[in-house]
Amino acid sequence: MSTNISGRLLTDAPRVLVVDGSRVVRQLITRVLQAELPGVEVVGCGSGAEAQQVLGEGVFDFITVALRLPDMDGLELARFVRESAPQAYVPIVVVSGDVEGRLHSRSLGEHVTDYFDKALGFQALAEFIRGYVRPDATAEGVVLYVEDSRVVALATRRMLEKIGLTVRHVVSVEDALALLETSRAQGEVGADVVLTDVSLKGELTGGDLLKHVRGEFGYGKGRLPVLVMTGDENPANQAALIKAGANDLVEKPVEEKLLVTKLLFQLRVARHLREHAAGA
Repeated sequence: MSTNISGRLLTDAPRVLVVDGSRVVRQLITRVLQAELPGVEVVGCGSGAEAQQVLGEGVFDFITVALRLPDMDGLELARFVRESAPQAYVPIVVVSGDVEGRLHSRSLGEHVTDYFDKALGFQALAEFIRGYVRPDATAEGVVLYVEDSRVVALATRRMLEKIGLTVRHVVSVEDALALLETSRAQGEVGADVVLTDVSLKGELTGGDLLKHVRGEFGYGKGRLPVLVMTGDENPANQAALIKAGANDLVEKPVEEKLLVTKLLFQLRVARHLREHAAGA
C-alpha cells in the first residue's frame, strides 16, 4: 500500500497543522483545504507555544507556518519540529507575503521545506498542499532538462517520465537556448518548465541560462518556470540564482519526492497564473 511523503497511508485522512496569528487567515485556509481535500483534518494554532503543545500530541502530514507569530519567529517553530517534536519527516511550508525578500537572501532556513507566497491566493495554497499530501499519480507537461551527466540524466528522466511528464533532455545551455529559439520561431515557448544543473559542459552555466530566459526571451517566472539544481551550499551563490530569475532551487544530491513535488508545484502555479491572466 502506498504512502505519502510523511509516511502515512494515503487512505488515511490527511492532517494539516496551520499556524498563524490571524484567526481569519486560519479560517480561510481551513475552508479552502476542506473543499480541496475532502476528509482533511485541519488543526489551527494562533501561536508558536500552542503549536508546540499540539505537535507533541500527534503526527501531521503537513505544516504551514506564518513567518511572524505572536510569540516567536515561524522559523523558530520549524526548528522545534525538526529537533524536538515526535514527527516523522513532515513538509513545513512558510506562508507569508514577505517570502520574496527572505527567499532572495536565502534566509528561510534549513528547517523549512518550501515557501508559499500569499499573493497567489489560498485556493492555490490548497492545491499546493494537496500536491504534498495526495500527490497526483500522473502529470502533464514538458520539461526542458539540462544535465551533462549521462547517469544523472537517465535516473532523473526516468523519475519524471514515470509520472507522465515529457522530458526534452539536452546536455548544455547552448543546446537549450537553440531549442528555445527554434520553438520561439514557431510561436511556441518550447517547454512548460525548465530543470537545469548549474555547472554544465560548454561555456555557459545554468545561471547564464536564467539570464537568457528572463532577459533575451523575456519569459517571466509564470510563463516559463525555472528550477535549478545545485550542490553549492553557499547562501550568496544561491541568492544570486534566485535574483537571476530561478523560481526555486533543489539542493543536490536530489531527493526524488522533493524534486517531483517542487516541479509539479511550479507547473500548477504557472497554469494558475495563465488561467488568471486569461480571465482578467
